[in-house]
Formats: sequence, structure tokens, C-alpha cells
Amino acid sequence: MAPRNPEQEKEILEWISAVLEDPLPEGDFADVLKNGVVLCKLMNKIKPNSIPKFKEKGPAFLLMENIQSFVGAAKKYGVPDEEVFQTPDLFEARNIPQVTLCLFSLGRTTQKYPDYAGPAIGPKMATKNQRNFTEEDIAKGRNSQIGLQAGSNKGASQAGLGGMGNTRHM
Repeated sequence: MAPRNPEQEKEILEWISAVLEDPLPEGDFADVLKNGVVLCKLMNKIKPNSIPKFKEKGPAFLLMENIQSFVGAAKKYGVPDEEVFQTPDLFEARNIPQVTLCLFSLGRTTQKYPDYAGPAIGPKMATKNQRNFTEEDIAKGRNSQIGLQAGSNKGASQAGLGGMGNTRHM
């Protein structure tokens, strides 16, 4: 398990607060998110009605359902399976770095949705850069002679060289 990164946790909490347009309660990263209420509100802000009902208060098993609902909604939104976390990772603080990874992934995933206008977090997602070549361009490329990187090797070969560029001794 990776060690916790306080800077990343702080960045995530600031991002969540910016998305919700509301300050978060003070406290440790895991404690603020533990009951899943903030996560459900976050998911509903990113994609309205993705978690129609969640519990604000109650016994542990009901609050754990909030986390389960968030994870399901995040997967449905496009967060890859390998980047989501399990309920005990957060509720029992078993693997907080995985929670951080999931939230960064959620932040990145929002970039795929043009209707999301909230703040961004993490690196910009790569976009497809498709090129369309005509048959003429392809034929030109096949028929052109491309020299070596330096232009020409002037008859040089690897004859007489052993492995790793060492000369062979006979």
C-alpha cells in the first residue's frame, strides 16, 4: 500500500469544496469523507441525480451504503475499476491512498463531459488525434526512400562486432 500524501489529500479536499461551492468540515481527509455524505453530494453536483437518496446520519452500516453508492456512481460515470476503492478502504481507513486515487480519477473523468463546467483537477486528459491520409499520400510514403538518421552509413556494417558492441577476438 502506498503511503498517504497530505498535499494530494489537501488538493482533493480543496477541489471538492470548490465543486460543492461550500466549505467542508474541518478535520483529517479520511474523517471528512468517512460517512460518504460529502462524496454523495460531490457526485450529485458533478452529475445531478446520480445518487438520488443517501443518509446524512445513522448507524455505520447505513453510512457505509453512502460510500457504496458513491463508488457505483463513479464507476458508471467512467472512473476505471482499477482506480476505485472498496468501502472499508475509506470507512475503516484501510487504504486512504486508493481513495485519493479514485477522487483524482473522478476529477480527470469530468473533463470528458462537455456539460461539466466545474473546476478541474489533475492533468488534462489526452484527446484522440486521428489523421486521415489519402491513398496518394500513402503511396508517396511507400515509394519514398528514407535514408538512415544521419543520411547514409557509407558502407559500414556490424561485421566483426560481438555482443554489446565489443569486437570479437579470434
